[in-house]
Amino acid sequence: MKSRLSVPFRRKRERITNYRKRLVVLRSKFPRTVVRTSLKNIIIQLTTYNSEGDKVLLHADSKELSKYGWLASGGNVPAAYLTGYLFGMRAKKHDMCEAILDIGLHVSTKGSRVYAALRGMLDGGMNIPHDKECLPDEGRVSGKHITDYAATLPKEQYQTRFSGYIKAGIEPASLEKYVTATKKHIEGARHGKE
Repeated sequence: MKSRLSVPFRRKRERITNYRKRLVVLRSKFPRTVVRTSLKNIIIQLTTYNSEGDKVLLHADSKELSKYGWLASGGNVPAAYLTGYLFGMRAKKHDMCEAILDIGLHVSTKGSRVYAALRGMLDGGMNIPHDKECLPDEGRVSGKHITDYAATLPKEQYQTRFSGYIKAGIEPASLEKYVTATKKHIEGARHGKE
């Protein structure tokens, strides 16, 4: 008697790839903007399909924001927005403005870091189909929610929770100005070497 057991692909077993979603995205024939997040980092890549493996055309990483003066966390919503903005400016410079969003296995949550990165890419000049309802508002991408949260904490908790900001010399109360200044540095670098 033959076994009817069918072993799924390794990437499906490890919950790395949803092949049904991937097939839908690949059939569009557009390049994909792949957004991946971790606790301390946001990574955005522009990829195209290749039978030997996806080919990365452009890349932006929240670790690069330090070149533009960003010393705060690389994994929060403002960092996701700024990384998306940096990526959008690069894509525009290389005339790669048309793409579709690939969020992979991320759950689609309104106002999340993935959609903050998308908003940054749109503000940077890319054309990506999207639902405007999912994008975070201006206050969230500028860090107002972080500022408001910091204001509610007692002094001991504030110093513990925002120790990274304090060590970097950043006051959460001025985070909105800090986001604006970093965005201007990214715009200024567009005309430089990038």
